[in-house]
Amino acid sequence: MNKLELVTSMAEKSGLTKKDVEVVLKSFIESVEEALARGEKVQLVGFGTFETRERAARKGRNPRTKEEIDIPASKAPVFKAGKEFKDIVNK
Repeated sequence: MNKLELVTSMAEKSGLTKKDVEVVLKSFIESVEEALARGEKVQLVGFGTFETRERAARKGRNPRTKEEIDIPASKAPVFKAGKEFKDIVNK
């Protein structure tokens, strides 16, 4: 499912217009991004948790030149599904 299909599905289920749903979805995504950028967690009970995890610096290799390179430490956004969400998916 892509974004347009998600917006269409949400509009049908909520009775809102596609335009309104698109605004709400965009606001949700921006709010999650901003919270993660501040180092906060976004926890939606029954659905899951968005958070960031630290990735340690490590050695890598350029696949073309086989040259060893240093990969700096970074933060990676992750999503951990909640129990209810997992149960629905596994039915």
